[in-house]
Amino acid sequence: MIEWFTMATWSPYIVGAGIGVLIWFTFLLSDRPLGCSTAYAKTAGMVETGISHEKAESMPYYQKFTPTVDWQWILVIGIIIGAFISAYLSGTFSVLVVPPLFAETFGGDAVFRGVIALFGGILMGIGARWAGGCTSGHGISGALQLSLASWVAACCFFIGGILVAGMIYGFSFI
Repeated sequence: MIEWFTMATWSPYIVGAGIGVLIWFTFLLSDRPLGCSTAYAKTAGMVETGISHEKAESMPYYQKFTPTVDWQWILVIGIIIGAFISAYLSGTFSVLVVPPLFAETFGGDAVFRGVIALFGGILMGIGARWAGGCTSGHGISGALQLSLASWVAACCFFIGGILVAGMIYGFSFI
């Protein structure tokens, strides 16, 4: 069993079942769906509260989603730590400023890669807030609850991802 933790890849069936069990415990213990995008919005609220406390308190969004460190925020930290531990134990940990596929397509300029990653992250954050959740919130928790809005959102996430990847790297699979 210990060798599972040192494998570079895991069975998607086992991982899927594990995520399913995690969702059950999430609902059982917190009565809330699993998701991460709200943590990023709350972080922005904490920064804004530090800059202009009165303005942040008056915003309806931050009244609904209080800018605090909560379990969703800690989940993001856990994802980062878990990814590091997994990569370290499997022997696949490395620091890549510019991934090989990106370098092959666009060149190895680290600043350009950083700007593109920042821009993409901002767009993903806006999209997640616009959709009312991220891929884990809609694609996992919402789909588990058979939410029509979550199924539509998850389908749009996949379609959008396929289209953008195709526009960037070419539609060679057609």
